[in-house]
Amino acid sequence: MLNAKENPDFLNSFLQYSTVILNKSQNSVKEYNYDLSNFFKFMSNHLGVSSSENIKDIDIHSLDVNFLKKITLEDIHSYLYYLKSTFNSKPATIARKVSTIRIFFNYMCQKEKVLEINPAQNLETPKLDKRQPKYLTLEDSQKLLQVTADESNRNSKRDFAIITLFLNCGMRLSELVGINIKDIQFDECKMTVIGKGNKERTIYLNKACMKAINEYLEVRPHDRIKYEDRDALFLSERLERISRRTVQYIVEKELKRAGLDINKYSVHKLRHTAATLMYQYGDVDIRALQELLGHESISTTEIYTHVSNKQVQDAVSRNPLSGEN
Repeated sequence: MLNAKENPDFLNSFLQYSTVILNKSQNSVKEYNYDLSNFFKFMSNHLGVSSSENIKDIDIHSLDVNFLKKITLEDIHSYLYYLKSTFNSKPATIARKVSTIRIFFNYMCQKEKVLEINPAQNLETPKLDKRQPKYLTLEDSQKLLQVTADESNRNSKRDFAIITLFLNCGMRLSELVGINIKDIQFDECKMTVIGKGNKERTIYLNKACMKAINEYLEVRPHDRIKYEDRDALFLSERLERISRRTVQYIVEKELKRAGLDINKYSVHKLRHTAATLMYQYGDVDIRALQELLGHESISTTEIYTHVSNKQVQDAVSRNPLSGEN
C-alpha cells in the first residue's frame, strides 16, 4: 500500500500519473514512493527544513513546490553520496534511485510545469560494473530438481512445479506468483504472464513444465480458497495466492537441501540459470532469448552470451595448430 497520507501532494500527484498515464505496475509505483520519500526526507534535513537526527522519522507530508525549487544538482549528489557512505549502496541501487529522481523532476518540469529549472537535467547514472551472472550448472540444476521432488515434503508437487518453471522458462518472481490457471493454454502448451511495465508476453511450456503443472493441479486445493485468489495457480497453505516471500523461502529451502550456497544463489539466479542453459545447450538465437526473457533491450540479454571455461578450453584445443611440436 502507498503511504499517500504521509506523502506531500506533489509526490502523490506523480504516483497517480505513473499509475494511470504511464501504466506502471503496482510494484514500480511502490518503488517510486519508497525512493522519493526517502530522498525528500534527506533533502528536508539537508536543506534545514527539518532538524531531526533520524532521517527516517522526518515528516514530509506538508512539503510544497517551493521546497522542490531549493533543490540543486549538488544537493542530489549529496544524497547519492549519503547512500554510498552510510549504507554502502551498490552502483545498481544508486542507478535505480537516479532514474527515479530524474523521472520525477521531468514530470514536475514538463507535465506539471511548476519548476522552471530541472535540477536533475544533467544528473548522470553511476557507471555499473559488468559482471557475469551467477548461475547453477546443469548438474546443480538437476540436483535441485531431484531434491525438490522428494515427496516427504507435503507441498512437493507445488514446490517442484515452481522450481521447474523457474529453471525451464526463466520467468521473474513477480511473473510466477501472478500466474492464473486461465492464463495457461494447455492444448497449446503455453501461458501468458505480465512482465515489467505491465507488458504481457507468451511463455512456451516444454514437457517437463506441463507435467509438473498437471501433477500439481491434481493435488491443488479446490475448497475454502480466498475468493479473489481462487484462480491463482500457486496457493499458499493459507489457501491464498502464494506470496513472493513464500516462493523465496521455498527456493532457499530447496537450495540448502541440494547443498547449494544460498548466499550465492537465489530466485533471480534461477532465471539466470534458465537463460544460460538455453544459450549454452539449446543453440538459442540471442533475439529469441531476448523475447523469451522479456528484455526491452538486447544489451540486457547479452550478459548470457558469456562462455564457460570449458568452452574456452575446447576452443583452444580445436586450434589447428594445437598438435604442432
